[in-house]
Amino acid sequence: MRHIGGHTTSRRSGTRVFSGGVWEERYGYARAVVAGPWVIVSGCTAAVEGEVRHVGDAYRQSLTAFGVALDAIEQAGLSHRDVVRVRYFVVDDDHYDEVGRAHAELFGGVRPACTGVRVAGLIDPRMLVEVEVDAYREAPVTSARVIQGD
Repeated sequence: MRHIGGHTTSRRSGTRVFSGGVWEERYGYARAVVAGPWVIVSGCTAAVEGEVRHVGDAYRQSLTAFGVALDAIEQAGLSHRDVVRVRYFVVDDDHYDEVGRAHAELFGGVRPACTGVRVAGLIDPRMLVEVEVDAYREAPVTSARVIQGD
């Protein structure tokens, strides 16, 4: 188990990663699903052990939410360098820059595709941001024949 962003991931079970979050069990979903070379992470917020962290601070909530997502990706055997797509959802237009700053700190060297969306609200009104992260790693090529054209 690894601790990141105030969150501890509990286990990986086959093609599913579970963080132990209360909503995963209650609503019947996994934190992440491993599908071939893909790791698809469910929406992550700054809720850790059932409590919303960093109330009122979109930047720190973003770092925590990204930490939860990256922890799941690492449990699945990939790293932040394998992240190819990020989606983030904010409840206020003023939060874009704070989420963007957190994103740049974590993924500036990776440069994944990224979409930011303003939403009416999240499951808890204290939550300011939710993130989704997808990672991809091609299986290592054991033998290949390269054909070059003219």
